[in-house]
Amino acid sequence: MPEVQRSRRSFLRLALGTTLAATTIGLPETAQAAPFTTERPPTPDTALKALLDGNSRYIRGRLRHPNQRPDRISEVAKGQHPFAIILGCADSRVAPEIVFDQGLGDLFVVRVAGNIASDDAVGSIEFAVEEFGVPLIMVLGHARCGAISATLGAMDSGATVPRHIDTLVAAIEPVAKEVSKDTPDRVDVVVRKNTLHVAEQLMHESSILHEKLESGKLKIVSARYNLDDGRVDLLG
Repeated sequence: MPEVQRSRRSFLRLALGTTLAATTIGLPETAQAAPFTTERPPTPDTALKALLDGNSRYIRGRLRHPNQRPDRISEVAKGQHPFAIILGCADSRVAPEIVFDQGLGDLFVVRVAGNIASDDAVGSIEFAVEEFGVPLIMVLGHARCGAISATLGAMDSGATVPRHIDTLVAAIEPVAKEVSKDTPDRVDVVVRKNTLHVAEQLMHESSILHEKLESGKLKIVSARYNLDDGRVDLLG
């Protein structure tokens, strides 16, 4: 095993041990004797179905609000077993727990403008896959993404991008350059291509994720959220 991968796995094991210790401190003995368990979709395909079923309830206005009751707070305090990871945009209109009708402990959510695969985002995803055995990762882009629009605007005008925001532009720009200026619905085309590109990055640039993919224990999918009707459609 390469030294970098070994070091990363060692860190993850240490982090998990620290988390487990922290959750038991101060709990009564009865709580410590009854470890947290929960039912969750066991396979990548059933996890994906649970997400899409929840989105269907959301767009039809038939929300169940699962795992949002008050006693759920104490349940997940003992541990977490999310069934899906969402790498989504930080846009305030695309909150995964809401659009997929899920609750506390169901989703491990990583959000960054443009849903890019930054180092800290990938590290967070690797942590969840390695330590919680999450079977599904969804990269979730959305219509009329501001980060995409800003990147195209900067490219077209040649404007200098402020520090920190330039990291977002740098991540999106290679994909955006593949789409010509006169392309109809240019922003949405780049949204879709960027979302697919990020999924490919996760598949091929992370040894931890690649190993789980090869074993069939993990699936990575791309999807787009429609701001107008709330629907999530799979891409690719």
